[in-house]
Amino acid sequence: MRIGIDIDGVLTDIEQWQLDYGSKFYFEKYGKEIQNNEGYETTDIFKVDSKLDDEFWTEYFKDYSINVDVRKFASEVIKKLKQDGNEIYIITARGSFLSHSANVMLFEENKNIVLEWLRKNEIEYDKIIFSPEDKLSICLENNIDVMIEDKVDNINKISTRIPVICFHAGYNKNCKGNNILRCYSWYDIYSKIVH
Repeated sequence: MRIGIDIDGVLTDIEQWQLDYGSKFYFEKYGKEIQNNEGYETTDIFKVDSKLDDEFWTEYFKDYSINVDVRKFASEVIKKLKQDGNEIYIITARGSFLSHSANVMLFEENKNIVLEWLRKNEIEYDKIIFSPEDKLSICLENNIDVMIEDKVDNINKISTRIPVICFHAGYNKNCKGNNILRCYSWYDIYSKIVH
């Protein structure tokens, strides 16, 4: 089986990271508090405009990319999936003009940081694809059998054609459908894939 895996929100807990770092940044600089703890973007979480959002990501994106913790047991479970004979495809929007990284660093630097982060965190994979937001076409082109994703738009689009394991977050809690399976941890993902 070919398994597609997103990075932000799946290999990392970007939801908690944005709440932690966003609340520090927006409170210290602008006296703002969390307005919507289930927002997907910091603009939704803190009810700020894109100018303040860009300021936040300019300050923190590189640090996030290099130092964010990998989710518990992600490396261990991915190794097991590979040992079981599955192929792992990392599919990420990092570095695309739609991602926060585009304003902070050039694509090559961003790509190298991602590759180093994966190596440092012992995330094994067969192929990595840096894609714009339309992950459905990438999944179809690469014959992905199941995609592990957290972003609502991606989950809804991909699940029209292939099964999606939705990594639970407050911002995707209402994501439901025939081809959508909700999981809460990496071992939860593993148990769903092997059964």
